[in-house]
Amino acid sequence: MAPEIDVGVHRQLGELVAGLRGLKDDIQEIRDAQLRADDRSTQSRAVVHRRMDELVSNVGTLERHITSIQADVADMKPVTNDVKRWKLIGIGALGMIGIGGIALGVSFADVLKRVGALLIGRI
Repeated sequence: MAPEIDVGVHRQLGELVAGLRGLKDDIQEIRDAQLRADDRSTQSRAVVHRRMDELVSNVGTLERHITSIQADVADMKPVTNDVKRWKLIGIGALGMIGIGGIALGVSFADVLKRVGALLIGRI
């Protein structure tokens, strides 16, 4: 004779087994989601590292260009100073020529005045 199993207990065991299977499925879904998240994080970190490497490369290139520009500016500075000095000398020379021109003009005007006075006085 087979032992009698209460139908309620059998039903409860079935519900328990179904609940455990549901938990097992939920745990598997959580693991899968975690793996997908880890994969996305790995890809994101790879992109960040690639961009960081590009930035480091760009900064290195920029430093080389700045060094080159600084050398060029250092080479240009003496020329710029010479041009400024020439400008000052030229302004001074123009001033002297102007003063000489004024003196010559005044002298020429005085000569013309005296010649005119001589001519007018004799006529």
